[in-house]
Amino acid sequence: MAAEDLLVVVLAIIIGTLAAIVYSLRILVLLERRIARMDENLLIITKKIAEEEIRIEHEQEVIEKELTSRKTKKKK
Repeated sequence: MAAEDLLVVVLAIIIGTLAAIVYSLRILVLLERRIARMDENLLIITKKIAEEEIRIEHEQEVIEKELTSRKTKKKK
């Protein structure tokens, strides 16, 4: 009887450990998915910032050209 009780306890510990491992793996998968979504969102934000920066640089070039043309007109 004592051997059977010990066997039941050992099996319960093994099953509990396996359940904890499975639960931990589930949490890891969920976290990995969240991180992947965060990476995708960061890429989208980065693309938007790059587009805005290009737009600003273009506007800056236009403004600089207008200013240089005004300066040359005033000198004449």
